[in-house]
Amino acid sequence: MLHYRDKKFVCHLDLAFELIRGKWKAVILCHLHEGPKRFLELQRITGNISQKVLTEKLNELEIDGLIQKKVFPEVPPRVEYFLTEMGKNLFPALSMIEQWSIINFPNCGIPHCKDT
Repeated sequence: MLHYRDKKFVCHLDLAFELIRGKWKAVILCHLHEGPKRFLELQRITGNISQKVLTEKLNELEIDGLIQKKVFPEVPPRVEYFLTEMGKNLFPALSMIEQWSIINFPNCGIPHCKDT
């Protein structure tokens, strides 16, 4: 049994999926792989994610060390989110999962992550 942030996991795969579980985390990571993004830009390119949910998911990803935010000392403040090294290391696995989905569900009509 593994322990991480006061939770128990049956294996490393269980822990890894906890970090990207849910509808939005993997999508956010995919878009940040293309480069740093501002909050409103992430909200726009993810479609219909609410401000509240996006804020929650960004905070969770930051706490887990997959992304970082940089606050620029400007008025009004500008904030950008970007992948950490750990987040960058996760991207090949996310890409493989996406490729698996493309192969197994070719006619579902959903754009690829990099196409959105």
